Amino acid sequence: MNKDQISRYARHLVLKEIGGPGQAELLNGRAVIIGAGGLGGPAGLYLAAAGLGHITIIDDDKVEASNLQRQVQFTTADIGKGKARIMADALMALNPDVKTHIYETRLSEDNAQSLIEGADVILDGTDNFETRFAINGAAVAQNIPLVSGALGRFEGQLSAFENNSHKNNMSKNGQPCYRCLVPDIPPDAQTCAAVGVVGALAGMIGSMMALEAIKIITGAGTPLYGQLFLYDGLSMRARIIGLPQDPACPACGAGE
Repeated sequence: MNKDQISRYARHLVLKEIGGPGQAELLNGRAVIIGAGGLGGPAGLYLAAAGLGHITIIDDDKVEASNLQRQVQFTTADIGKGKARIMADALMALNPDVKTHIYETRLSEDNAQSLIEGADVILDGTDNFETRFAINGAAVAQNIPLVSGALGRFEGQLSAFENNSHKNNMSKNGQPCYRCLVPDIPPDAQTCAAVGVVGALAGMIGSMMALEAIKIITGAGTPLYGQLFLYDGLSMRARIIGLPQDPACPACGAGE
């Protein structure tokens, strides 16, 4: 690291869990953020601030006025512009060490494998289950850790999936994938547009997604592998529950 980087990342360098080696891992790291919205935005801002060297942003939407209540990476002047490009510009303005790559397209089963290839970690900030399933399938196939967040009203959830198992070959440590948690699309699935969401909650869960990604890349602490973090903003209560691997999972088990 050069003198400017030593100054910029000084608070990381004094952390024994990160230090110089961990910061070097971050500077060489590659993350893919899918969804440049309420979760992907704060996650990306904190990863850029942390010095994550390569950040890919995948989103085909444009900024709308209703986004600004929680998507703090955008401003009023950005309305009508492509989310991925505007967010990439914001990350590079925050930290010139960051190299961004954008795909203004919708991730699907057809392109997921190529879009995430080479990533050290994937952050899923999408809001529909078809896309989440495609992301998970590609992450499992390529053994890439996945950090998944979700929001609704005043409640948020977060988990991380190690994805070191293969179909019909259950992992030795019994780690689940996302579809062990959600095997099929829930019949009552709703979006934030339908039920609403308090804006500050997106910042909380998005920032925690960034923290999980930093832990995964640097090896600091223990990621939320095999666990689900649940947060209730109205009562300010949180809990963590265990997630077992499902032998019949259609993605990492023998379900298909």
